[in-house]
Amino acid sequence: MASPLIFIDGDQGTTGLQIHQRLRGRSDLRLITLDPEYRKDARRRAEIINACDIAILCLPDDAARDAVASIENPGVRVIDASSAHRTHPDWTYGFAEMNPQQARRIATARRVSNPGCYPTGAIGLLRPFLEAGLLPADYPMTINAVSGYSGKGRVGVEEFEGEGAAQVPAFQVYGLGLAHKHVAEIQQQSGLLERPMFIPAYGAFRQGIVLTIPLQLRLLAPGVDGQRLHECLVQHYADTAHVQVMALQESKALTCLDPQALNGTDDLQLVVCENQQTGQVLLAAVFDNLGKGAAGAAVQNLDLMMAGG
Repeated sequence: MASPLIFIDGDQGTTGLQIHQRLRGRSDLRLITLDPEYRKDARRRAEIINACDIAILCLPDDAARDAVASIENPGVRVIDASSAHRTHPDWTYGFAEMNPQQARRIATARRVSNPGCYPTGAIGLLRPFLEAGLLPADYPMTINAVSGYSGKGRVGVEEFEGEGAAQVPAFQVYGLGLAHKHVAEIQQQSGLLERPMFIPAYGAFRQGIVLTIPLQLRLLAPGVDGQRLHECLVQHYADTAHVQVMALQESKALTCLDPQALNGTDDLQLVVCENQQTGQVLLAAVFDNLGKGAAGAAVQNLDLMMAGG
């Protein structure tokens, strides 16, 4: 039996390039991309996508929708790395560690939506608490995150590494209209009833993310504290390979969090910091926005789908 044919549509962007680099040396699959002269040829794109076994879409949202609409072959399976289908009820959300059943759902799915980079950290922290009843679903949630500039795609790389890089601010808060496209995904996939406040930023480093969520213990149920929240995370991710929960003793000794600490890996590290005197907890996630936040998750989902048939 021939190894599956994998089509990467959009292999010139930051995510697509990373996925291509990860897959091109593998012998258990055959890799195909669009030749440069055909990138704007809708007919050629449709021919290739309908001839492959699994298509990985690394395209803008509208182009991803068009690519999916062009699929006529019922045997074609899709991993969409855009945000076009992340809240769509007919698509399986590609966060394998989200719950004990999710990896199997991904393995057998026809359509998988790869999570956004920021939502990976937010959902990874929040969903276990909401499922366990430790966090009210209507909690007034605020999420702060700083990403490397590659999170902005090729535009960000050119901005920070091009000729005008010296004039680019070293730190930029954006999404000031409070309408970032990741908010709906975070709310739906974590289980929040109310829309969270999300404040993203870019720093002058290529890749890596620190995402933080502050909690006031007085707004939680009696008995819920940092230790109980930590225990919930440890239990939820006990059997996962790519999600690590920092030990409480280690988190107590922290003086800072480095957004680049897990660069080059596909891991997600979760941290619980607590000040018992003030009754406050800080949740944090550290990961590579191009690893677990993008290409790493896509390859993880691809491997599940290839194994699951």
